[in-house]
Amino acid sequence: MELTLYKREMKGSWKLLVIFGAVLTMYVAIIISMYEPDMLKLLDSYAQAMPELMAAVGMTAGAADLLGFMISYLYGFILLVFPMVFCILRANGLVAKYVDRGSMACLLAAPVRRSAVALTQAAVLISGTVLLVGYVTGLELAVCQSSFPGELAVGELLAVNAGLACLQLFIGGVCFLASCAFSDAKYSVAFGAGVPALMFLLQMLANAGDAAEKARYFTFFTLYDPKGLAAGEEQAVLFAGLLLAGATALYAAGVAVFCKKDLHI
Repeated sequence: MELTLYKREMKGSWKLLVIFGAVLTMYVAIIISMYEPDMLKLLDSYAQAMPELMAAVGMTAGAADLLGFMISYLYGFILLVFPMVFCILRANGLVAKYVDRGSMACLLAAPVRRSAVALTQAAVLISGTVLLVGYVTGLELAVCQSSFPGELAVGELLAVNAGLACLQLFIGGVCFLASCAFSDAKYSVAFGAGVPALMFLLQMLANAGDAAEKARYFTFFTLYDPKGLAAGEEQAVLFAGLLLAGATALYAAGVAVFCKKDLHI
């Protein structure tokens, strides 16, 4: 890794991290505050009135505890989509945008190997993803302790968010590989954003009803099972491990592609 480049790119990540952190702060604080009897009844009535729509975004009624409520209303859409968008935007700016603008020559003019540049850019994206998930975890702990002290199963929440980190790292790997593979930023965005968006759409269709239930076999989002992780199920832990292994492979593939590609500079 090139430490100077890492510091420079992390400074470039802060604005996005602050924006996404602020948005997630609002959603997490508002939704957790809804964990009270009257609001639970209202949300359950929405789920009964619009079962397909609510199920499509992973929202289900009948949560038995605070963590179950959070899983139903945060981990089916909000905590999947916003970190995913961060990965898409940041990955494109780390490699493909430099190549597209012809700025990669400046990076490679220094006496550093291509692999060092690629590994540094990968580390920037990984760091941003981990920071975002880590911030959400701390925020959830703080809000729950403030509003509902003693009601949150902390160990189970940490397991759920560890799985979330594995999923987002996998998505980041897809985006990073696209950024390394394509020299044109528009193709990098099209592939890096298109694949995760398509996978999430398939997951929504699978959640919506029996007619499209088989779609879950064609999306990696199925490998993230927050309820199973909270319950300590071995299969859910195994699936999270597969996502982490896949993320490692994708980042390694991105570095290898970048080292071998003809950059025309």
